[in-house]
Amino acid sequence: MTNRTRLLLWTDGAGPYVAAIEAAGLADRVAVETLPRTQQPSDAQKAETEALLAWGAPAGLLPAMKRLRWAQAMTAGVESWLALPDVPAALTLTCARGTHRESMPENILGGLFSITKPYAAVAEDQKQSKWTRRLAIPLAGQTLGILGLGAVGQDLARMAQAIGMRVIGTKRTAAAIPGVEVLPPERTDEVFRQADFLVLLLPATPQTESFVNAERLALMKPTAWLLNFGRGHLIDDAALIAAAANMKIAGAILDVFRQEPLPASHPFWQAKGIHVLPHIGGGHPRRDSVVARLFVENLGRFLDGKPLREVVDRAAGY
Repeated sequence: MTNRTRLLLWTDGAGPYVAAIEAAGLADRVAVETLPRTQQPSDAQKAETEALLAWGAPAGLLPAMKRLRWAQAMTAGVESWLALPDVPAALTLTCARGTHRESMPENILGGLFSITKPYAAVAEDQKQSKWTRRLAIPLAGQTLGILGLGAVGQDLARMAQAIGMRVIGTKRTAAAIPGVEVLPPERTDEVFRQADFLVLLLPATPQTESFVNAERLALMKPTAWLLNFGRGHLIDDAALIAAAANMKIAGAILDVFRQEPLPASHPFWQAKGIHVLPHIGGGHPRRDSVVARLFVENLGRFLDGKPLREVVDRAAGY
């Protein structure tokens, strides 16, 4: 037992991760402890843990874990980790980038359909036994703009193309994507101008704070919709509310917010043209199993001294 790597799974419902470790044949190489999120690591766990799986960590904890060499975040976004004032420089931090691919593209498409198809209104008509002819707006032939053509963005692009949409977007690193007009970040304003539906999938970094401001919103078509499935702080809230209220844009679907749960007093709830979603984009019943696949691959690499997947670039912020 003493030769096994000490691993702490600090999450509720650790079962899928324990099962994945066993299925990967790694159980005899690690000493696994599990801890609910409501509890704090014990002094022994702080002293002995070498690898950590967690949603996040409070200030002061990571420096106290003297043997900790690797932490696997359970989310793609790591802004809460990087906001800590004391993340040890030698600690390798990996994220769950790419694990939203099984759900988020479909949920974004659902948002597009909710804008253009009258099913919600028809459901209300049915409650009143009222037959009302309504028209659905075709998505085929319209332009989908995607800011952040990573794994999720590329899957979304492929699905959108399948229903006949034109896709344009930005990617930090130059790489061709079949059928997509890929632009560098410095040409972002072109995407704002051309998109009929603009999807935000950018990470949270100091550079993306209030990225969608009044100036950029003014570039959009008055018939265009904004969909934010990235991070809440990408948007200047007041500027978006004003743009929708003044019909500078058609409206917005928001799945992420600066504060979650969104306070009942926030003006988004009653704002004209703003549709609030309770952060449903990336979640699905099998997500822990998806994250577990990435985690055990990284665990095997960690145990073998090999480079890990999805290492966070602290300078870039993701």
